[in-house]
Amino acid sequence: MANVTNYHVLFYGTSDGYQDNRAQISLYNGNTVLGYIRFHDTGMPFPNDSQTGGRVTMHLPSSMFQSVLDVLRNESPINYYFASGHAFLGTSTEPVGEGE
Repeated sequence: MANVTNYHVLFYGTSDGYQDNRAQISLYNGNTVLGYIRFHDTGMPFPNDSQTGGRVTMHLPSSMFQSVLDVLRNESPINYYFASGHAFLGTSTEPVGEGE
């Protein structure tokens, strides 16, 4: 399980985006690329999550972009990993009402 410390965002124009992606968030631990979260509009091909060379690629609908960005901006620590054929992005256990 890797800890996400940095990220950057790309948006893709045109009607079909770039390689059937509408946007991408790249995730890092320091300078090490952990992987990518790729967002797809309705009607775009939706690949399975994967892991190649230690880099995890998660595929989500474009409607989830703002929620993922909100977690990256407001939560810590954030974990990113691949298990049982799926990519996972999430926080560790936190107390209720922490008010971050």
